[in-house]
Amino acid sequence: MAKFAEPMAQLIDELKKLPGIGGKSAQRLAFHILRSSTEDAGALASAIQNLKEKLHLCSICSNITDVDPCSYCSNGARNQRLVCVVEEPTNIAAVEKTRFYNGVYHVLHGAISPLRGIGPEQLKIKGLLDRIGKEEVKEIILANNPTVEGEATAVYLSRLLKPLGIKVTRIAMGIPVGSDLEFADEVTMLKSLENRREM
Repeated sequence: MAKFAEPMAQLIDELKKLPGIGGKSAQRLAFHILRSSTEDAGALASAIQNLKEKLHLCSICSNITDVDPCSYCSNGARNQRLVCVVEEPTNIAAVEKTRFYNGVYHVLHGAISPLRGIGPEQLKIKGLLDRIGKEEVKEIILANNPTVEGEATAVYLSRLLKPLGIKVTRIAMGIPVGSDLEFADEVTMLKSLENRREM
């Protein structure tokens, strides 16, 4: 492997930590940044620093936000009694683009995966239970990804929530098994919401 000057090698090593970025891609990105103007490189560094300083989790739904509560939780026009549970903040965009759903969200930040050492304790489930205790939630829609981990999480949540007397539904399997919600088109996502089933 080619030997780079220390600042370049350090940047390449940091870029390789990003998902989907291997050694060659990291080198291309590092050289692109090097060729960029000082202003463009500074703007990139500033945007990254801004992201880390100003974004945090909503105290109600655990979505990523710059205001607390987030724009979904603080919107009085949304149905606060209908909560859609998703694995990641990126999943919210897939549901929102249907323009069908008017409830609020709860983000788990993952799925139960014993092989990766992720149990219920690592997910934002306690926040969901606290929320149910404080608010008059009538229905929980489980919109976990249709993967083995997503299904395991949905079953776990269903067993946890049903004894509380809340209607628990699961989005229909219009979404291909093994894919992520963020890649679903509007029609597939709409059908999944319309055909959700009680668990």
